[in-house]
Amino acid sequence: MTEQSNGAGRIRGRGKRRKKPTTARRAATVAAGSAAGLALLGASGLGFAYFKINGNLQGVDINQRLGTDRPKNLDNGSMDILVLGSDSRSGGNSAYGVDEGAARSDTAMVVHVHQGHKKASVVSIPRDTLIERPECTDGKGTAVAGAQRAMFNTAYEVGGPACAVKTVEKMSGIRMDHYIEVDFSGFKKLIDELGGVEITTTRAIDDTKSRLHLEPGTHTLDGEQSLGLVRTRKSVGDGSDLGRIQLQQAFMKAFIQQVKDVGVFSSPKKMLDLADAATKAITPDSELDSVGELMGFAQGLDRLGADDVRMVTMPVEYDPQNPNRVVPLKADARTVWRALKQDRPIPASALEDSAGDKGEAAGVVRSERPTAAVKGD
Repeated sequence: MTEQSNGAGRIRGRGKRRKKPTTARRAATVAAGSAAGLALLGASGLGFAYFKINGNLQGVDINQRLGTDRPKNLDNGSMDILVLGSDSRSGGNSAYGVDEGAARSDTAMVVHVHQGHKKASVVSIPRDTLIERPECTDGKGTAVAGAQRAMFNTAYEVGGPACAVKTVEKMSGIRMDHYIEVDFSGFKKLIDELGGVEITTTRAIDDTKSRLHLEPGTHTLDGEQSLGLVRTRKSVGDGSDLGRIQLQQAFMKAFIQQVKDVGVFSSPKKMLDLADAATKAITPDSELDSVGELMGFAQGLDRLGADDVRMVTMPVEYDPQNPNRVVPLKADARTVWRALKQDRPIPASALEDSAGDKGEAAGVVRSERPTAAVKGD
């Protein structure tokens, strides 16, 4: 269970950094792109829809839980969002297996929206990365001890959203402005309301575990198939989490383009249905847990298209002690985080030695609408 916000001390989201933050989460791409439809609600005059959709949102108060032990919040016009996909099997997600302990973060992306909000850099953090997990406090206020060589996704498992945010902030030195969590069942419904996402596979995907079976060619994936794609691991590439990340990134490019093409302006009902599904799919931080706050957030992102988003994996290498795990390439990872902190493009040189963003998985799935590469320095 995630901690529910009491709503105290909220600041309206404006889609930019704040000089003085309050004391009181598949990419920002899934939630942010979907939330753009919410911006239409005010203009539509559908007051009843506002209250219905507003009731879908339940936030988690990250700021209150973390207090002041956080990186400095820089006022340079950029914005950083931690997006997590939870692998909980509770509720509507029970069809995907039985929990082995608490839920963990199945997907993690740091979305950096550059100054001017015309470009974004997305850094995926492999769930199997061995890291130094800091001490944190869980959703019930109980202290959780830190750990050495802990898998990254255990931060969410032992301490919930606030611990995941604290772990990312300690790794990166960057303060997260927002947190958005997406669950399995909500993700499926969102894709179905969107009308599916069009992709092209260059070879067959046959993955029993993720329940995805696709022949080579062009497909419009429904929600179930989309979820299967972003969970596919064993049947593509080397079967590692790094290959799965490449599939997720390719899918998110196609998703962003689909959101742009969906035509909600010409269909109020489609807009309403999409907004309803999006707000049911996410758990945001307490500064984004109302329609009004999401409207401001979405308006700051609505100029971003698939060509404007560069997606990379945090520089890692396979752990010499355990080939099923990866460890950060510390110097290269610092270069990546420093570039984002300084609101600069990620240098290509920082990714050259990484085990991520390599292998055949990247070429298995592509959008039917090819996008231009966005290069670093």
